Amino acid sequence: MKKRYLILTLGLVLAGAAFAEPSGWDQVPEILSRVVPPKFPAREFDITKFGAVGDGQTDCTEAIAKAIAACAKKHGGHVVVPAGEFLTGPIQLRSGVDLHLAATNSVLKFSTDPKAYLPAVFTRFEGIECYNYSPLIYTVGQKNVAITGDGLLDGQADDSNWLGWKGRKGGSNNQNVARKRLDDMNNQNVPVSQRVFGEGDFMRPNFIQFQRCKNVLIEGVRIRRSPMWEIHPLLCTNVTVRGVDIYSHGANNDGCDPESCRDVLIEKCLFDTGDDCIAIKSGRNNDGRRVGIPSVNLVIRDCTMRDGHAGTAIGSEISGSCSNVFVEDCEMSSPNLVCALRLKSNAMRGGVLQNIFMRNVNVGLVKDSVLQIDFLYEEGARGEFNPVARNVVMENIKVAQTPRVLNVRGFPAASITGVRIYNSSFKQVQNPDVVLDADVKLVDCSLEPAK
Repeated sequence: MKKRYLILTLGLVLAGAAFAEPSGWDQVPEILSRVVPPKFPAREFDITKFGAVGDGQTDCTEAIAKAIAACAKKHGGHVVVPAGEFLTGPIQLRSGVDLHLAATNSVLKFSTDPKAYLPAVFTRFEGIECYNYSPLIYTVGQKNVAITGDGLLDGQADDSNWLGWKGRKGGSNNQNVARKRLDDMNNQNVPVSQRVFGEGDFMRPNFIQFQRCKNVLIEGVRIRRSPMWEIHPLLCTNVTVRGVDIYSHGANNDGCDPESCRDVLIEKCLFDTGDDCIAIKSGRNNDGRRVGIPSVNLVIRDCTMRDGHAGTAIGSEISGSCSNVFVEDCEMSSPNLVCALRLKSNAMRGGVLQNIFMRNVNVGLVKDSVLQIDFLYEEGARGEFNPVARNVVMENIKVAQTPRVLNVRGFPAASITGVRIYNSSFKQVQNPDVVLDADVKLVDCSLEPAK
């Protein structure tokens, strides 16, 4: 394998004219013109009028379902969660319904009894289609759906329940066996109808999953203690995630994972997570290629990223490909934030990751690098579907402290081309950059070594 390293130097400057790329940013106004949040009739359906009791102990699952049904029957409105602590099992939204947490002390506290989330529903687990525990909030094939307000969504996940299933503490009650079985089913093209999981398989549900929906809004709420991925729009069109506050540090606690979605806006959110803050996906291995729906046209702006594996990640379940991602005006900083921008795949997952743009981002501190592209992730070069990354452009990135600027690992059969960082400054750089089998250039950038 041919290795190439960009060695750390002071004030690295390359001639910008020789490597100029189209900016791509002129596409953003057209994308945003299609991202229009749903509107709801001025009708309110207070869950306490349907029997919900905000004492934190009474099971309000049925009462909430009745309020949602009544709202849908009247052709939409707001299902209101007033002040109080409401214990519930899974919530299934319907077209025209805004689940509205009306006050800062409006709390939906979700049961940690796995049996409450059965029978199994059609979903994806880490990019693979299957039947599994229902997400805590779930909806399929609906239009004009929302979760809004100032209140709190509390999944109550900890090591004594959902998080213990990750298997970090060993023992038999973990997901490892079932997760491998699902992966094998995918790779062997077992029909999805036969991929049924549930009790005894220990595969955790996502917190919020909107699947095959149009006109989705998630705004204002706080999310805590998620079993796994927090916000998971799947195969959706016209999605707005705005002003959401996420603090959840469990295993695989990604903040927002748009998967095989089109026309997505994520703005003014706070992410402090146990995994990627934002992770864009499009299915894993055979399922991603079979379904064949990429993630396209995503705008991420004015967000704050603290702990997490990446501020914005693309992958690793990216077999259906991804294009046109725009990240701007974000603040990122944490000793536990691995990198600002991360692309990851391998020769089992493949995918084309193209037209990825980031600009005007301030980074205080990252743990590994500013840009990480990892095509040697997990199975690495062992596979037939070589990944592609092209036209990845970062501009005006200001970094106060980083171990290195670049950690880019390709392999000869993969393709990483047109990766450019323009007009950016990197301070307190500690180590040489790593660039393996990739076309990467820094243009009009300054690097200041750590003293």
